[in-house]
Amino acid sequence: MKTIYDRKTDTFTVIFADAPVAESDEEKEGVILDYDAEGNLVSVEILGASKRIKDPQSVTIELVG
Repeated sequence: MKTIYDRKTDTFTVIFADAPVAESDEEKEGVILDYDAEGNLVSVEILGASKRIKDPQSVTIELVG
């Protein structure tokens, strides 16, 4: 998994798999879900991230279990 915050475009992206995107859906305005050809979630992109995420430049990943 990889996370990217682009300050210039104010976009926060979480990449779950290194696979080509076959389809994208804007589930909610400004939240884009990308899927591969088999329908698996590849990435999530959040537009206007600084307005939706408390601190998009500081990300913590927590593993549970």
